[in-house]
Amino acid sequence: MTAIELTDRQIKIVEIVKERGPITGEQIGEILNLTRATLRPDLAILTMSGILEARPRVGYYYNGQSGNTLVARAIGKIRVKDVKSLPVVVREATTVYDAIVTLFTEDVGTLIIVDNEGGLIGVVSRKDLLKIAIGGNDAQKIPISMVMTRMPNIVTVTPEDTIYQAAKRLIVHEIDTLPVVRTFALPNGHERQEVVGRITKTTITKLLVELGEGHN
Repeated sequence: MTAIELTDRQIKIVEIVKERGPITGEQIGEILNLTRATLRPDLAILTMSGILEARPRVGYYYNGQSGNTLVARAIGKIRVKDVKSLPVVVREATTVYDAIVTLFTEDVGTLIIVDNEGGLIGVVSRKDLLKIAIGGNDAQKIPISMVMTRMPNIVTVTPEDTIYQAAKRLIVHEIDTLPVVRTFALPNGHERQEVVGRITKTTITKLLVELGEGHN
């Protein structure tokens, strides 16, 4: 990942803090003949990126970390619940044929299989369905439950997990989609995972593009 490019004003702010820090935002504004409000976005970017540090009643001082830290910190703070999309789900009685139709209609790479209460019971990928379709089987008669991956072999995330954790699981497990689940304890002592969303590689890519565009 390339370093974030600073504006001319941000470079001047860094130079001032290097030479005179710790220094307050008001003092920086006086040197540049700008108001504190005008400098606020620049100071926010510089502190978020780790280049500057800010201490209450002390001011700003130079920290010297790379601008790459900005995106790293942002990804570390963003929660799955902030960027998850709606899950594309089917019931376990759905046929392979209908699942294939849903896959292409919804333009997704993975379907999430749920029970009648919305609890997670399986996932099936485009590759899984392709194997059945080209294998000479009658896709209109085979239920999706016959080919899906079942628990506990499903990798999931929770709404409170960070987007970094989600991205790492996608890479480590070499999958395209993570069901987002909330876990509930049932009266019988068992747990049920309710599907509340999905995170995909496309989700991560779009987020990185948005972060990059926001700091060009």
